[in-house]
Amino acid sequence: MGFVTLSAGSINVLDTLNTLWTDSGIYQIFSNFLGGGWQTLVMILIACVLLYLAIGRGFEPLLLVPIATGMLLSNVGGGEIFNSACFANGEVNWACFNGHGAMVDGELVKAGLFDYLYLGVKLGIYPCLIFMGVGAMTDFAPLIANPKSLLLGAAAQVGIFATFIVAGLAGFTGEEAASIGIIGGADGPTAILVTSILAPHRLAAIAVAAYSYMALVPIIQPPIMRLLTTKKEREIVMEQLRPVSKRELVIFPIATAAIIILILPSTAPLIGSLMFGNLLRVCGVTERLSKTVQNELCNIVTIFLGITVGATATGESFLNMETGLIIIMGLAAFCLGTAGGILLGKLMCVLTGGKINPLIGSAGVSAVPMAARVSQKEGQKANPKNFLLMHAMGPNVAGVIGSAVAAGVLLAIYT
Repeated sequence: MGFVTLSAGSINVLDTLNTLWTDSGIYQIFSNFLGGGWQTLVMILIACVLLYLAIGRGFEPLLLVPIATGMLLSNVGGGEIFNSACFANGEVNWACFNGHGAMVDGELVKAGLFDYLYLGVKLGIYPCLIFMGVGAMTDFAPLIANPKSLLLGAAAQVGIFATFIVAGLAGFTGEEAASIGIIGGADGPTAILVTSILAPHRLAAIAVAAYSYMALVPIIQPPIMRLLTTKKEREIVMEQLRPVSKRELVIFPIATAAIIILILPSTAPLIGSLMFGNLLRVCGVTERLSKTVQNELCNIVTIFLGITVGATATGESFLNMETGLIIIMGLAAFCLGTAGGILLGKLMCVLTGGKINPLIGSAGVSAVPMAARVSQKEGQKANPKNFLLMHAMGPNVAGVIGSAVAAGVLLAIYT
């Protein structure tokens, strides 16, 4: 009798060990290595590379660390932490979130932690909250003091629409082409919002491309700036900007939000959030709210946004020819946007008799404040007495508005 009990106990132990082994991520990868396991290993490697770039090289760590961590956890988790089936066909399968799961294609699918957090992306909540934080951290005084810089921010959006056309000709759907083009604005939250609405199945590739190019601004932009400008143009010292009154600072976000949203209602979520955050900053009576939006709220949302967007980067959705094309065209969009701002800056330099340094045009992309700092650095290389930072901040913050408007135009076309 004792032998039977021992045998039964031995069998139970073996069964338990076998269950643990077959449920492990290692077994799932290598038992179906050619069918998809190799893709999981590649995604884990990509996540590790991104972590190295963020931690070891300091490339946009506040964004790349959450994105890479989400990518890593999603691919080693075997569907326990993020399950793309909860968002099949671009729609939220709410039955997966009832605590018991739902049957999808004959399998029981239960939402994991990242699935719940990802609802903030899918429903367009996180990008708007990020824009609120950006608005609270943005000083629009350089743009108000030099309204002409708005044109430079607008010119830098040429990369969005040029790539949108090229992507359509390359065989992508209109919605996908719009999502790819928006990478050219160098604005991660805007790219995520547009893609989550128009082409959610491309979100991982577009988000990684958008944030990667934002992090690589100091590497990508300088060669383009030096190629399109002469040393004499880069040496131009611009006049100091005029002081901006508090009244102007308060009126600007209110008037800008009202005018843009009246003309293009689809911009309301992004422009409204951006200008509300800025109003909290400049009105002088909501300092506590402004600090909360700039710090605690923005930091929390950045974590949730990055880690859940990274979680969508699975081998099946990421490792394909279309993703490669998206990354290449995203880079082209960013380069075209940089070139568009510089070329208009050169034209304005001629029209003003050499009073505008064309380098500030490269800051027209929405990578705040990295692009403005690159303009400052390149200007000082040519002329140590050159201080272009505040002048470049005008086109830079104009680029934030411009990318939101471009997003509104594309959303108005396809929604």
